[in-house]
Amino acid sequence: MKTGIVKFFNVTKGFGFIKIDGSNEEIFVHVTGLVDKINENDKVTFEISEGKKGLNAVDVRRAA
Repeated sequence: MKTGIVKFFNVTKGFGFIKIDGSNEEIFVHVTGLVDKINENDKVTFEISEGKKGLNAVDVRRAA
């Protein structure tokens, strides 16, 4: 399980990006990969899955 901070999330379009903790990498997140509602600057946990256009964050949950 990875952790990160939601850098950007557009609720209307249903996608955004998470900055992965401990790296300078960002990963794409789509509304279909969410377990909890997320907002910018939320601390989250997630898994990484191969999507049609590359890696996606899935099973995204707000961290306690």
